[in-house]
Amino acid sequence: MATTSDIRNGLCIRYNNDIYKIIEFLHVKPGKGPAFVRTKLKSVTNGKVIDNTFPGGRKIEDVRVETHKFQYLYNEGDTYFFMNEEDYTQIQLPKSALDVPELMKEGEIVTIIINTEDNMPLSVDMPLSVILEVIHTEPGVKGNTATNATKPATVETGAIVNVPLFINEGDKIKIETAKGTYQERMKE
Repeated sequence: MATTSDIRNGLCIRYNNDIYKIIEFLHVKPGKGPAFVRTKLKSVTNGKVIDNTFPGGRKIEDVRVETHKFQYLYNEGDTYFFMNEEDYTQIQLPKSALDVPELMKEGEIVTIIINTEDNMPLSVDMPLSVILEVIHTEPGVKGNTATNATKPATVETGAIVNVPLFINEGDKIKIETAKGTYQERMKE
């Protein structure tokens, strides 16, 4: 058993007869009254995100997990196939277990969190950023803006990302996976 002081991003806990992964948390110590922890929890079974507040010092049941590196192979509809890099075994996961499947290209290395009690995969953690090639975007017209204007661009995985006007087709861009936003253009 853990307490609210052990809460951190990525911790898997058992709550309301389901397993949740903590995606955000904030310890709050008001000037008056007891401390508490505000959390944003994502269900690893159905992908629903809920907000919850735990009183300070409350016991929470953490789930023992292991992390393994897997390589993304391909998908068939809503089923995604991965291969373990250590023993080359393959597993398949539903699309709901993935945070941003549209930013994942074949061959991408991801971290899969596995419950040690029943060896069931719980969630897939993408790298912090991915580098993808822009396959379609409208040409930017120079000089028609006074601020940081953006335009939609389709990347090689099919995802649509807002990019600055100077990005052209064929450019490789770095995308932050947590928010799905453009970070920078990559040099060849």
